[in-house]
Amino acid sequence: MGMMQEFREFAVKGNVIDLAVGVIIGGAFGKIVDSVVSDLIMPVVGLVFGKLDFSNLFLVLGAVPEGTVQTLDGLRKAGVPVLAYGNFITVAVNFIILAFIIFLMIKQVNRLKRSAPPAPVVAPATPEDIVLLREIRDSLTRNTP
Repeated sequence: MGMMQEFREFAVKGNVIDLAVGVIIGGAFGKIVDSVVSDLIMPVVGLVFGKLDFSNLFLVLGAVPEGTVQTLDGLRKAGVPVLAYGNFITVAVNFIILAFIIFLMIKQVNRLKRSAPPAPVVAPATPEDIVLLREIRDSLTRNTP
């Protein structure tokens, strides 16, 4: 029973829950970035570089059977070993864009944290007994010849 109790305490800690939420949001965010890259950025890059599509760049490493379509999917379905360096380029572009977006987000959060003015320091109220003692002291100094 001790191990189950210990596991429950571990699983319910705030840090583990925060990490789980971060992983789930990160996965969804990764899909969004993948869509931005493949659906928005790569077509523009392909247009600039003359209809270049990185996802279809590959190098055939084995013998190609007769009648096999010379596309990445066709070669993979035929069991031909291929070096799909175009997919690597696409994933690298995804990573760079994701890292840049996270950099911008962290920069913005840091800016917002810095812009909040510090709260003015309020001097703590002097306790009543100290005030009374000061009044007695002042009264005594005035009455002494």
